Amino acid sequence: MNNQPVGASRIPKATWLGLFVALFGMLIARQITYYFWPTPTFTAAIWKESLIWLCVIALLVIIRRGERLPLTSVGIGTCPWWKSILWGLAMTIICALVGFGIVHATHYGGADNPTVAAFSKLPVWLLVFIIFRAGVVEELFYRGYAIERLESLGLNRFWAVVIPLTIFSVGHWTGGWANILIALALGVILSVFYVCRRDLVANMIAHFLVDLIGNIH
Repeated sequence: MNNQPVGASRIPKATWLGLFVALFGMLIARQITYYFWPTPTFTAAIWKESLIWLCVIALLVIIRRGERLPLTSVGIGTCPWWKSILWGLAMTIICALVGFGIVHATHYGGADNPTVAAFSKLPVWLLVFIIFRAGVVEELFYRGYAIERLESLGLNRFWAVVIPLTIFSVGHWTGGWANILIALALGVILSVFYVCRRDLVANMIAHFLVDLIGNIH
């Protein structure tokens, strides 16, 4: 893990702001969109995705300009690309087995959930884009940045993992309780992998592929 101490007085302020963006930025973007478009229409999806990517830009600016840290401080570029791909594929298999096991055990289909049903009616290209964003952004926010920075602020590794994992899991409430359970189980696997290898790219690959397999039929 990156245990580089935060020295200058302005760095903690940037880090706190970064943690707010990472932990709550996506949720705020979703609620803003829901306020204007309660049903996930095409327009609503475009606005939500735009707001989330603005959060990504803000976080990257915080990392590079506010904290003056490299992207390796959030697990990007820490491993050769071929290793990231191989580990990503291995993690995809593990996460897929666990995820589909929970789906089978809970009989979760999502068709009865209005949000999930509306999501499935979006154009395929937009669905793939949203799934790609989920894989990249959720791993950057809840694994790479949140775990690293919470630990750098003095939290032990357990709480540095549990806090973002809890927010990540509960944030899937729109898909129902089974979706929260799936997010929690897969989040545990991805979090453990991250703290062991610090390869965020592998996490992103696995997250994207599992979501793609589960949502595109």
